[in-house]
Amino acid sequence: MSKVAVVSGGSRGIGASICRTLAQQGYTVLINYRVNKEKAEALASELKSLGFNAEPYQCDVRDESAVKELFSYTVGKYGKVDVLVNNAGVAHYGLVTDVSTEEWDIVFDTNIKGTFLMCREALRDMVSNKYGRIVNISSMWGVCGASCEAVYSASKAAVIGLTKALAQEVGPSGITVNCVAPGAVQTDMMKELSEDTVKMLEGETPLGRVGTPEDIAEAVAFLVSDKASFITGAVLNANGGMVI
Repeated sequence: MSKVAVVSGGSRGIGASICRTLAQQGYTVLINYRVNKEKAEALASELKSLGFNAEPYQCDVRDESAVKELFSYTVGKYGKVDVLVNNAGVAHYGLVTDVSTEEWDIVFDTNIKGTFLMCREALRDMVSNKYGRIVNISSMWGVCGASCEAVYSASKAAVIGLTKALAQEVGPSGITVNCVAPGAVQTDMMKELSEDTVKMLEGETPLGRVGTPEDIAEAVAFLVSDKASFITGAVLNANGGMVI
């Protein structure tokens, strides 16, 4: 039986690339999405047409009952959850003095509460099976912080803290918990930037380019593989050297 992976925010961008990479490596992949049903279904169809196992599943990671239903469904159908990738997230840009309490709650409810809820439910099965791989997607701004992205930076720093604590807590059960902290990556969010801004980001990156979703997906694939079986609590900085 193939290993089963749940990927949140899996319908587009980095999440979709993670789903493709894991499916190509033989995982049965649940493509979790919140609103992008068409993209999630299209991705699942694409992967199935290539002979891979993938299934879309709608779930708002901020909703405790919905998250419980997601893992109940997954374990009921596939018998287990081997891998969880917490990729779902939202960004926020602006001066901290202009941030409303509602905006703060949206960012934290998605980026850290959602990650917590997904980890908690996945771990119920992983602990019983004495095996599991969890990868949380943070950000380079969670490592060092960014001006005008205080709320986002704080939420992604919390993801790193949760990752390190869980790694110690569930390590005795044969479960690894790691984090990938991407830098500037070519996603829909970057399409909103001007050409000059993109060139500036490339210039600030020692490797001379921005990242691709595939760069992040390969980092995730490594951390869930047997090759990384002795790595836990780590933050893999996939940022081209912009933050070291």
